[in-house]
Amino acid sequence: MVVNLSIQSNVSQLGQGVSLPNFQRNYCTYNEQRTNELLNAKEEALPYIDTFLKTANTEEQVLDGLQVLDKMLDKGVKGIDKMYPTIARFNDVTSPNVQVMLAGIYRKTLVPDAFGPLNKMMFRQTIMPNSPYFDPTEEIGGAIMEYLKNQSNINSTMVQKPSEALISKQ
Repeated sequence: MVVNLSIQSNVSQLGQGVSLPNFQRNYCTYNEQRTNELLNAKEEALPYIDTFLKTANTEEQVLDGLQVLDKMLDKGVKGIDKMYPTIARFNDVTSPNVQVMLAGIYRKTLVPDAFGPLNKMMFRQTIMPNSPYFDPTEEIGGAIMEYLKNQSNINSTMVQKPSEALISKQ
């Protein structure tokens, strides 16, 4: 693999300049220029981000890496679902900021293995809410609903196909 120094440099700086929510702002802020440069690299940046997230150890680093992946999903970058084993290491993190980022990614990728952790996050948030700035259950619940909606679509398609076959034979 040829090392792209620009991508590697941007990824190594993830977490720097991240501002967490506070009483004046109920969301995180990120270095948008760095994020945009990684978005422009598309799939080429994924191995670097994957390696970075395997060793990320601060909330800011994790959030910055996850927010880049979330924005990449919005731009149609392929292969992020394959990173589930890496990002799943954050499933038990109690940070509401991380939980919201994970829920957003899981909502868009619909990786089957993420459904259980989403329910665990929802249960934990219901019993012990831990954010004075926003309600993480909105995003977590939305992700769970997307999984249920997707499952309903799969089930209704499976139910319709046999009946369509019967109709076409008559």
